[in-house]
Amino acid sequence: MVQLSDVAKRAGVSTASVSRVLNHPQKVSARIREQVTLAMEELGYVRDGAARALASRRSYSIGSVVPTIGIGIFASGVERLQQRLQEYGYQLLIATTQYDSSKEMEAVRSLIERGVDGIQLVGQEHDPQIYRLLTARGIPYVNAYQYDADNEHPCIGFNNQRSAWALMRHLLELGHREVGIITSPTRLNDRISARLKGMLACLKSYGIEQPESRIVEVPHRIADGRSGTRALMQRHPELTAICGTADALAIGALFELHAMGLKVPRDISVAGYDDLEIVRHLDPTLTTVHVPVEQIGQRVADYLLGRIEGRSMPMKTELEANLVLRDSTARPRATTATAAAG
Repeated sequence: MVQLSDVAKRAGVSTASVSRVLNHPQKVSARIREQVTLAMEELGYVRDGAARALASRRSYSIGSVVPTIGIGIFASGVERLQQRLQEYGYQLLIATTQYDSSKEMEAVRSLIERGVDGIQLVGQEHDPQIYRLLTARGIPYVNAYQYDADNEHPCIGFNNQRSAWALMRHLLELGHREVGIITSPTRLNDRISARLKGMLACLKSYGIEQPESRIVEVPHRIADGRSGTRALMQRHPELTAICGTADALAIGALFELHAMGLKVPRDISVAGYDDLEIVRHLDPTLTTVHVPVEQIGQRVADYLLGRIEGRSMPMKTELEANLVLRDSTARPRATTATAAAG
């Protein structure tokens, strides 16, 4: 078996330098890292993870428990988190829950059994037993994607309700009053629930009491965005705008409206939430809210690694989710015609 000393000899550095490259690469110059990495590749060196964990009492792994990686936002966040962890010699273990609280408990237990040094959770609503288990084991954790200043647990996220309020305000300021909402399920999803609350609160602030018939709840898929749009338009053909609590639903709305022969935004405006990469390339491009997913991934990694190393870290970090205006929203035709006549 190739030893650490063999790598050091091949790279022309000390064993201490090789150890730093493996355990604290950020503390080593790029030249030394390159020499050591090349030597490891040439010799086929793979360090003994079990021995390393036994000596350091760390697994050099972080767990991420997410509802799904089928949604682009979580997939991008996981990727950025992993990239940041790799800079410090850590690996990422991922578990998905499909928005099932019992599966989340199982996932956390499984990650703890595998000796992870820290855990990322999504949202603020979790079984209290999870927090008790993590605290009892002394495992650092952080909630992500939802900022809550009043919650007792550490979090890195943004205000879903406030940003969704701003999205709806954009439609109302354009002159829309007949607005349909397509939302993914709010049960066990505090982010979507907050977005829906923000949209409804904004409508109410403009004197609009949104009837339940103008709100459709469907699964978080493009196909369901299409079916939800069809249902809304059948009930309320007078709608001048449709707002989705997620981009996937808004994309479905664009497709279905096109199939119905309606032009966006000439006949009806559409807006979403997430700012998935694909929405910048649709025709028309989608007005949406940008989720700072890359910042979240990096901040989560930095927070957990800081806690693992015993450093004092801020309990709360609020990021901004900003409105991005694109081509899918415009003034309603009646308003435009009235303005032109005036």
